[in-house]
Amino acid sequence: MSTEEMNIQELEAQCTEQEGLRREKLGDLQNRGKDPFDVYKVEKTHSSEEVKSNFETLEGSTVTVAGRIMSKRGQGKVVFSDIQDRDGRIQLFIKIDAVGEEEIKDYKTYDLGDWVCATGEIFKTKTGEISVKVSKFQLICKALKPLPEKWHGLKDPDLRYRQREVDIITNPEVKNTFIKRAKIVRSIREFLDDKGFLEIETPMLAPIAGGASARPFVTHHNTLDIDMYLRIAPELYLKRAIVAGFEKVYDMGRTFRNEGMSVRHNPEFTMIELYEAFADYNDMMEITENMIAYVCEKVNGTTKVNYQGTEIDFMPPWNRITMVDAVKEHAGVDFNEIKSNEEAQIIAKEKHLEFKKDLKNVTKGEILNMLFEEYAEKHMIQPTFIVDYPVEISPLTKKKRGNDEFTERFEGFIFGREVCNAYSELNDPIVQRQRFEQQAKERELGDDEAYMVDEEFMSALETGMPPAGGLGIGIDRMIMFLTDSASIKDVIMFPTMKPLK
Repeated sequence: MSTEEMNIQELEAQCTEQEGLRREKLGDLQNRGKDPFDVYKVEKTHSSEEVKSNFETLEGSTVTVAGRIMSKRGQGKVVFSDIQDRDGRIQLFIKIDAVGEEEIKDYKTYDLGDWVCATGEIFKTKTGEISVKVSKFQLICKALKPLPEKWHGLKDPDLRYRQREVDIITNPEVKNTFIKRAKIVRSIREFLDDKGFLEIETPMLAPIAGGASARPFVTHHNTLDIDMYLRIAPELYLKRAIVAGFEKVYDMGRTFRNEGMSVRHNPEFTMIELYEAFADYNDMMEITENMIAYVCEKVNGTTKVNYQGTEIDFMPPWNRITMVDAVKEHAGVDFNEIKSNEEAQIIAKEKHLEFKKDLKNVTKGEILNMLFEEYAEKHMIQPTFIVDYPVEISPLTKKKRGNDEFTERFEGFIFGREVCNAYSELNDPIVQRQRFEQQAKERELGDDEAYMVDEEFMSALETGMPPAGGLGIGIDRMIMFLTDSASIKDVIMFPTMKPLK
């Protein structure tokens, strides 16, 4: 049994007795005609924050607030209670003279976690706390499970991911992360919409898993009797929109890749891809650095963040370095001097690089990329564009002007992590078919992440796509940096988790 399972069992054992008592209380309320689950609507007039921020104008007036009971204190004729709503907490002051003996007796039996609404006059206590002097209240939901009393003491973070709703109730900073996430997503759309981009929706289910090198999730459509794939990228459909005449388009939504899980990877994640006709990868660099700087300043008030103890500055322009130069600097290998696959394979042996296929089938460009991943990537701390990728690993990209071994592709790195990928898009259908056919051979050699040939996309490309720049950004990783979150699970409200036995 795992530590996580033991922790959950221990927590459940502690809760069982309390749950029994809560069910008994619910039964008593129902027998007395006070069933909280018979409440259908609450006429709430103000949130806790609205009361506090407008105290000078609201003092002495009557409001109705609603929230979850987070604390109770006091005996006899007076009860103080804090309730929590979407914005924060506010204190209820409940006095027997105002609500009656039976009602205050009922309130004392309510449990932490129960939901109540309360109507009363706004005032400030002798200690200076803005409160509601309650004249009437109602239990609107009975919590049958108790809130963990020592939630902050739990050592296994998986419990918090599995019970995210409880995590958010008891940890305000977690709630703030998801509030900020919503602001970040809204700011991205605002930035692109202001630049004339049109948001369109592309299929989540497709007959071909195209647009990226990744292992897809496979499902079956019963009516059509065909296998289909959850999308690994919206790229090919967005390019078809460019063919259709939409000059600036983007799609931001869920993407699925049937791959490993880590602090950086979740099989279901959010990505944005955008395409602009008549642009190239230099324009995509400009959009990337300006958009992330704009969003950071919008939600944090500055272009700088402190991420895991390191200050990151998103102010444009970002650093730019070729993959060849990065490998030369950090791996000590100059690919300007390497002329053949065989020479590169010797380097790969010396550096103990491992590939999914036999080394004799590995190209110079693939070895260059692997050296970058092994030696250079971790050094890209401040925002950096790695430019000019080998043609072998960039099947949808135009070749570098003046150098056919490379392509006009870049990836953006922050804190040693890749956050975006962009191209000067390949629009030559003859070359594109050749690239797809080469990828098909790679699949035959055992690379199940290689591209499939998409004939519908090829037909669109043959119809004619103008020169264009394209960009993809991992939204979850971007949010990690802007919220100082160590794991991707910290910024996905309900991350993928292995079911417990």
